Amino acid sequence: AAAASAAIASPAPAPKVVFQINVAEDAPTILRFVTNYLIAEPSARVAVVSYGPGIDFMLKDAKDPKGVPYEPQLAMLKAKGVEFKVCNNTLKARNVTVEIVSKEATVVPGAVNEILRLQTREGYAYFQH
Repeated sequence: AAAASAAIASPAPAPKVVFQINVAEDAPTILRFVTNYLIAEPSARVAVVSYGPGIDFMLKDAKDPKGVPYEPQLAMLKAKGVEFKVCNNTLKARNVTVEIVSKEATVVPGAVNEILRLQTREGYAYFQH
């Protein structure tokens, strides 16, 4: 009986999810999905990985279609544990440096490799809009 009650008492591991953004126009929707997901799963570990035009919302001074800066929303989600990751291959392809990336995001060598690493090495579920 003691073993059974110990099993019941141990919490399930926190879910881990990676969201991909590779289209700039998807950023507001994905950020809304992430926000809503964290309401349902507050202990979840979430990574948002972007490449191509999908990195635009993670750049300094980026604004949504209504002209609202993204950075406060990124900061709020980062404070809840969300990791924002920008593809360095995209930066190289644009001939720009990491200095244009928001302080709320980190640069990873390659977005595709990062998504696959999170899935295969760290057990993240994958969500693509």
